[in-house]
Amino acid sequence: MSRGVSIEHVSFGYGATAVLDDVSLDVARGEFFAFLGPSGSGKTTLLRLIAGLEAPDEGSRIVFGGQDVTERPVEHRGVGMVFQSYALFPQMTVAANIGYGLLVRGVDEAERRRAVGELVDLVRLNGLEGKRPAELSGGQRQRVALARAVAVRPRVLLLDEPLAALDAKLKESLRDELAELLRRLGITAVHVTHDQHEAFAIADRLAVMHAGAIVQVGDAETLYRAPAHPFVAEFLGRVNRLERDADAVARGVVKLGGVEWACPSRSASASVLVRPEDLQLGPRRSDWAAATVRHRTFLGERIHLRVEAAGQPPLVADVARDSPFKVGDDVGLWIAPDRLMASMETAA
Repeated sequence: MSRGVSIEHVSFGYGATAVLDDVSLDVARGEFFAFLGPSGSGKTTLLRLIAGLEAPDEGSRIVFGGQDVTERPVEHRGVGMVFQSYALFPQMTVAANIGYGLLVRGVDEAERRRAVGELVDLVRLNGLEGKRPAELSGGQRQRVALARAVAVRPRVLLLDEPLAALDAKLKESLRDELAELLRRLGITAVHVTHDQHEAFAIADRLAVMHAGAIVQVGDAETLYRAPAHPFVAEFLGRVNRLERDADAVARGVVKLGGVEWACPSRSASASVLVRPEDLQLGPRRSDWAAATVRHRTFLGERIHLRVEAAGQPPLVADVARDSPFKVGDDVGLWIAPDRLMASMETAA
């Protein structure tokens, strides 16, 4: 892997309070990488350390393309930054905002005009070059901020919740544009977000963070389908929790609606997890769990059914929109054993 950014044994804290604990990671050159985690997990602090806005603890190293930049100030690292707040100059036009970094670097006017024109085309702001930020929509402002950040062709582009201030529909369209633009430009990008759908949609790989550490790294599908840590399973997407008594734990099974399934690796956890889309419903049969539909929610392309089965709390099944099952129907329920995931709870 051609390295774009290497984070080597990075730790950071405020006094006795540790925020990051011995974090190491390689981001490939030209890769779109995302840090995903709940508030307080350390993802924004890690981004600030990569930028040079904070100094890591002694023994930490941050390397860009094989060059140690740990001691370099932010202005000498060659990073571009895009923030949730846009941070545009309100008195400047769109063109002036995009070209500001080039102006500061002494790029001549002709080259500056050419670069700005190219970026205006790339981010689809044609006709708005003379407008000021107050005259633009939120999505247009974020495009300006992105164009300004990439105009100087940074070694690394850092994005801190760049789409958080946008409404859901605009966020969805802009995240696709963002990913396409950065891949076309071949810029190494590091993105921080708490939005799982956003991270899944745009990142080549993701790091899930929890309590100041990286729990697992991988592509979105691997993290979702094959979580290596219970926190990843519970943090990504939705899960049902199946409780286990002492007998079930001892025998390595989970009991549900009169049947038993083997647990993953004979897990000793007090409960196991299963995603709503991994619950299969059908007519009652002897080798399927007996369940009853208690609630039905139509969501357009999908239907959520809340079902009850003996021995477990209510479960949510995510089924196709043409599912025939209604409230009060008795159904059979099947879970493929390889879809069961261990939880973070330990049996007493």
